[in-house]
Amino acid sequence: MFGLSGLWWGIISLAFGIVVMIFPKILNYIVGIYFILIGILALISYF
Repeated sequence: MFGLSGLWWGIISLAFGIVVMIFPKILNYIVGIYFILIGILALISYF
């Protein structure tokens, strides 16, 4: 359904899940960076 892109997102999400299980504090940074990137991309696509 997702093709090759879906495969890569699955691998990336699995890797981040494992990292978060090993280093729980890094979850705060990952979520913060995610929101910043999504916000920047949303603003760029809007203007």
